[in-house]
Amino acid sequence: MEICLNHISKTLQKNTVIDDVTLQLESGAVYGLCGYNGCGKTMLMRLICGLIAPTSGEILVDGQRLGEKSDFVPNTGMLIETPAFLKEYDGFQNLSMLAALNQKVSGEEIRETLARVGLGGNMKKFRKYSLGMKQRLGIAAAIMEKPQLLLLDEPTNALDSGGVEMMKRIFTEEKERGALVVTACHDAAFLGEVSDVIYHIENGQIIRKEEIRNG
Repeated sequence: MEICLNHISKTLQKNTVIDDVTLQLESGAVYGLCGYNGCGKTMLMRLICGLIAPTSGEILVDGQRLGEKSDFVPNTGMLIETPAFLKEYDGFQNLSMLAALNQKVSGEEIRETLARVGLGGNMKKFRKYSLGMKQRLGIAAAIMEKPQLLLLDEPTNALDSGGVEMMKRIFTEEKERGALVVTACHDAAFLGEVSDVIYHIENGQIIRKEEIRNG
């Protein structure tokens, strides 16, 4: 998969939140977005997958302009902002309901995904989850269908040191699987460990591209 953003801008209530951004993203790589809160990282991720449309510019997915045949990048998994699930159901039940929409994964694959994020065998209802467990379930929902495009916004939020190491493994596994991964994180050291390329953002603009090429 190749996603190209050509001179993308986004204006909300007369405020320019993304300003003339041009990027080229390819499968089999992890792209990090680095910048202060409110600089445009999350907005850029929403634009990349088609959750919102740009005010100007174009987004091409494998050469096809987003919005012509589809408004949304197909085969996308994402964790953007706080994960939300049904409180009276456990993790497996919540993921099973989500999986029923596309019917791509089996119950066994859902259990395997829960094990990947450290929730294997956990029978607690979601309302009893800690913040870290909620984050892990959100990550599981994003990766369970083995998406071509994976967007993870602040994936280490509420995770302990073991959870951070888990995320590093997941980034490596998803990259090796051939996914196109985009992540935003306030932890610059973490971004440096998991990313192939880091884009530094200020005031909705890409101010610097940093080549890392891990692994």
